[in-house]
Amino acid sequence: MAEKNYDKQLNIETGPERNIKPFLNYYPYEPTPYPVLEQLAKNIELKPSDHVVDYGCGKGRLLFYLNAVFGVNARGIEMDDHLYFLAEKNRLHYLQHRPKSKYQIQFFCMHAEKYIVQPIDNKFYFFNPFSVPIFIKVFNNIMESLEQFDREVDLIFYYPSIEYLSFLENRTIFQLTKEIKIEGEFEHNPNERILIYSYR
Repeated sequence: MAEKNYDKQLNIETGPERNIKPFLNYYPYEPTPYPVLEQLAKNIELKPSDHVVDYGCGKGRLLFYLNAVFGVNARGIEMDDHLYFLAEKNRLHYLQHRPKSKYQIQFFCMHAEKYIVQPIDNKFYFFNPFSVPIFIKVFNNIMESLEQFDREVDLIFYYPSIEYLSFLENRTIFQLTKEIKIEGEFEHNPNERILIYSYR
């Protein structure tokens, strides 16, 4: 199914955005492809009680999709004010067809490392949104939250960078618990995969 058709079903618009100014240590907006989201949904167990945080959420595609499929609570962190505006616009359109999700989806316009991880946040999604130094700050925020409110947590990475993985493998207590190879893509590009690191 074409990207626009997926968007149409969700009553949103999350295609590429060309006029985004670059920021040091923060990477350009690129939405996770819908076929990748489909494979994620087939291979992960999410409950309505889960709270997903998407760092560098852009226009909110991942969060709308997961809310529609699983009914999860969703928080998007986006530093670009233009993308944040478009995410909020999408939220209003999405809720026209799903008014019961009104209190399940939130967007915050801020730098990722400024977001205070909430005790109920337990799933964190990354599609290479920023450099490793920023990721480490975000990770430390997650760990600080775990020290205060111990719980099971998953870190979900699509197209994971070697630098992220090196940090996780060598400097954290998180363990790799699942690898999802993207069908039709992984054979040509080994980066086309989703890795889930867990704290139990």
